Amino acid sequence: MADFFTLISRSFSIRSFLACQSVTMSPPDSHSARLFAAARRSIPGGVNSPVRAFRGVGGEPFFVRRAWGCRLEDVDGRELIDYVGTWGPAILGHAPEEVVAAVRETAGRGVSFGIPNPLEVEMAEAVKARVPSVEKVRMTNSGTEATMSALRLARGATGRDFVVKFEGCYHGHVDSLLVAAGSGALTQGRPDSAGVPEALASLTLVLPFNDFDAVERVFESHAGRIAAVIVEPVPANAGLIPPLEGFLQHLRDVTARDGALLIFDEVMTGFRVAAGGVQELTGIRPDLSCFGKVIGGGLPVGAFGGRADLMDCLAPDGPVYQAGTLSGNPLAMAAGLAQLKALDKVDGFRRLEELGARLDRGVWAMLNRIGLEFVFHRLGSMFCLFFTEESVENLEDARRGDTALFARFFHGCLERGVYLAPSAYETGFLSLAHDENAVDRTVEVMEESLVAALRG
Repeated sequence: MADFFTLISRSFSIRSFLACQSVTMSPPDSHSARLFAAARRSIPGGVNSPVRAFRGVGGEPFFVRRAWGCRLEDVDGRELIDYVGTWGPAILGHAPEEVVAAVRETAGRGVSFGIPNPLEVEMAEAVKARVPSVEKVRMTNSGTEATMSALRLARGATGRDFVVKFEGCYHGHVDSLLVAAGSGALTQGRPDSAGVPEALASLTLVLPFNDFDAVERVFESHAGRIAAVIVEPVPANAGLIPPLEGFLQHLRDVTARDGALLIFDEVMTGFRVAAGGVQELTGIRPDLSCFGKVIGGGLPVGAFGGRADLMDCLAPDGPVYQAGTLSGNPLAMAAGLAQLKALDKVDGFRRLEELGARLDRGVWAMLNRIGLEFVFHRLGSMFCLFFTEESVENLEDARRGDTALFARFFHGCLERGVYLAPSAYETGFLSLAHDENAVDRTVEVMEESLVAALRG
């Protein structure tokens, strides 16, 4: 794995900077503040997805009125360099010409049909052409639907009930995957959300990521009963955590030996770190894969695919039922296809690597100047800075980071015009709309913000 990861790992004690600091709130008379107050009266928590609520960093979210390129403008007129990129899909940047034109043209012919349209076929062929492990693919409306459907298919195809997942790997809000680890590596899962039945959670076995021995033990204790192992090949919802050398191959070997399926959740990394995702970089072929984000061009989308014999178990050809009224929606298909074609046209992944490497060098130099050692992980256009003195190989390691320091750093960056994800456990995204000036300015802002945050 080290050959395609840029892993920067240093040590520095930051325990002396744990003191809490109040965060800057939107002025009470700002448009964002008024909108959030109204939202809280009509929407649970004022948001339609929890991470948007800023609970991990304090304060209140801002509201965006427009986005273009690598920038956002909030309803109060503040302009920000954006590294959230709608949580990954905006690989070309916001409102790229190609995508906007494709959506506009397609919408003129109808926004939804409820019957097959040619763009669905074109998208399926585009996915197959980029991801060698995929022989057939089915579209969904979200990454959550994709992982949920892939698990149902795995259970239906194998006739087995148990599923293995890893701490720190998020696979959407699927009941059987919203579980946390028990007291030991082999403890059956317990619900991580109210509303998830214990009986359902008990069918999910949760292991530490990068733990070879735990994988061996769980297959020894549940031999012939595990339907699938589902994994983010590079977990990107607990920061960004690289697999140890040989870990993904170990999963491939163990599942094949037992007759279980290997599912790669590449909703985040698919079509983002390479045209064929992590499996292109590693050469490892899972049985099933889940996708989303980039292939929707910013519109709601998901997909899962894999071996033809497995996919043919789906209705209407097979006994595993899966459906979606808006699956393969023409607008999402048009947007996603336009984005994929644009990436191919400009050799997008080479350019994204150039920008990522520039950010690497800048972050390293910046923290060197401050005298702060750190953990920084990057894979192509995805990156994460951990405020911890130890290496980060799993969720437990990530949780050792100084979240109070991160919150101060986050708000400092926001005040200076750079928007990072509002959580210490999320990944940042570069886009083709970023340029050298934006990256260099971001490093300057990071330095100013970190120096201020360390002062408390």
